[in-house]
Amino acid sequence: MDLEAYLKENKIWHNFTEKPLTIHTRDAARLTGIALERLTKSLIFLVDAEPVVVIIPGNRKASMEKLKKLFMTKDVSLVPFENASEYSGYEPGGTPPLHHKNVKKTIIDRSLVDYATIYGGGGSRTKIVELKPEDIIRLTDATIADVVE
Repeated sequence: MDLEAYLKENKIWHNFTEKPLTIHTRDAARLTGIALERLTKSLIFLVDAEPVVVIIPGNRKASMEKLKKLFMTKDVSLVPFENASEYSGYEPGGTPPLHHKNVKKTIIDRSLVDYATIYGGGGSRTKIVELKPEDIIRLTDATIADVVE
C-alpha cells in the first residue's frame, strides 16, 4: 500500500516525519516530541466479523463497552497484533488513519476532531503522517463517536 501516492492523488494536505523504528505510540511520541493525545492509534477491530478501524488518541484506550453499544452488538474484538496487517495493509506501528486494504468502516474518537491536525502511522514503522481530521473523516466516511475509556 502506498500511502504517500494515495494522499497526493487525492490532493490531501499532509506532512511526513521520519522517526526511529518504533511500534508503540508512547515511544514514537517520546522520540518525536509530538503530544501523545495528538499522536493517534489506528486499531483494527472485528465487529460482527467485519473489520473496522478505530482511531483514538495515543494516551487513551478503546472502550469495548462503548464500541459494543455503538454497533449494537456483543461481537466486538481487537484483531491480534500479528494479524492486523491482513486488514489494514500495513505493519503494526505504521498503520495510518486512512487508506486501508480490507476495511470499509472507520470510527474516529470525538476528542480528535477539534485539532487542526493529528498524527498517525505513516505507512511504515519509521514514518508518522500529519493530517487534518476533516480529511480523514471525508475520505473514510468516518463516524465520529466517543469510543475511549
